[in-house]
Amino acid sequence: MSLSRRDFLARSSSAGALLLAPGLTSRGSVLDLPLGTSTEDGAARESVLMRGCKLVHADMHNHTLLSDGAGDPDLAFASMRDHGLDVAALTDHATVSKGLPRSICADSTDCQSIIGINEGSWARTGELVQTAYEPGEFVAIRGFEWSSPSLGHVNVWFSDTWTDPLHTGGAGTGEGAGQFLHDEFSYDDHSIPDELAAAINDAVSRHGANAGMRLFYEWLTADPSRPVLGGGADGIAGFNHPGREVGRFGYFAFDPALRDRLVSLEVFNRKEDYLFEGTDSGVESPIVQCLNAGWRPGLLGVTDEHGTNWGSDAGKGRGGLWVTELTREGVREALEARRFFATNQAGLRLAVVGRSGPSTAAMGSTLPHTAGEVLLRVDLDGGAGLQGRELGVQVLTAGSFLPEVADQDTVILDGSGRPFTFRVPVDVAESPYLIVRITDPSQPADRRATGLLASLGKAIAYASPIYLEAATA
Repeated sequence: MSLSRRDFLARSSSAGALLLAPGLTSRGSVLDLPLGTSTEDGAARESVLMRGCKLVHADMHNHTLLSDGAGDPDLAFASMRDHGLDVAALTDHATVSKGLPRSICADSTDCQSIIGINEGSWARTGELVQTAYEPGEFVAIRGFEWSSPSLGHVNVWFSDTWTDPLHTGGAGTGEGAGQFLHDEFSYDDHSIPDELAAAINDAVSRHGANAGMRLFYEWLTADPSRPVLGGGADGIAGFNHPGREVGRFGYFAFDPALRDRLVSLEVFNRKEDYLFEGTDSGVESPIVQCLNAGWRPGLLGVTDEHGTNWGSDAGKGRGGLWVTELTREGVREALEARRFFATNQAGLRLAVVGRSGPSTAAMGSTLPHTAGEVLLRVDLDGGAGLQGRELGVQVLTAGSFLPEVADQDTVILDGSGRPFTFRVPVDVAESPYLIVRITDPSQPADRRATGLLASLGKAIAYASPIYLEAATA
């Protein structure tokens, strides 16, 4: 049973007073302010559902002149902080330059945009991060984007070393051939049928899928001190703009050794909703494909800025992280716990907690559940910008092409901080996850949306999934 608008507006708060995380207020003044770029813009940072945490907004994917961006890296972190971000990462592209001299492309931005970062630019990013980092106020993070033109791009954060696709086999092994033929080899306004494209993709998948990702995944599990290639075992990673490169990370072939360390999946990148990527070419949603393969990422929003407007929301993606402290350690812990959501609204707050029997789990974590009802409690606020607006709320479950809408309703935001509820019957054998999705019915849905999803408006937020795992006796 879902919540009606009347019930939502009439409901009294039964959750008690807001609980603030001990010590957070004293750590830094930024956590005393609402979200957004001014004290009036955004929602409060506390939620009755996220005890011991406060909300910070993050952009974990940005570029500069150190790869193919247009902006001076010296200006990036200040710009992101000025635009209301609390956490920001520089993740310039790594393409072919691992092992080249530090001086390569020192005087040529055109060269740098092609070959990506090198040891010199990696060191420079580290220096910028150290200068910008102010615990309790602003967290700057160094990362890199492993950028295979066929398999896809992966961000790696917190690692001491880096690598590139040239040295880790990122050329691809045929993944995505069906979609490529479908999209690129059209004639007289026709293309190969969806069914044939799917059959080609399936044939490739059954003969060596994941071969192109294997060396990179080995690098991610290797010790940083490993001779020659080093390793990224000290870092964490995330799938970027999934499905934009048709190889789709070897069709998201699952590597259990990395399940805990591949922490994120971008659902908002710039202004795109990647729930629908490739679906107009007859290919399943990359969000569905990734989760059905066995990965357990949280859902992230990023700007993927390549210009000079770092941090500007303007309808672009960003992430909301529930942290216990505004430090690098606190940010990493929130990312590893998948305690975050994707949004394209600068001042939005979203928290989700599920209950099954006596067990509870916050978004991004695992809830013991076999069959029956899961009670979902949802805290949603958008500050002044969304006050009084009617928004759609959906609960998504697993599907074979796009997710299924298990339940949906509309709410009107009143700024009270009172959670609302969904009771969703679900069998873990049919759906091992639940996703809360927020939409704006006043804006048109993504042009690729079909069925019920086409009638629900534009997505403005996705909570990280609550993962279901069969309860053991």
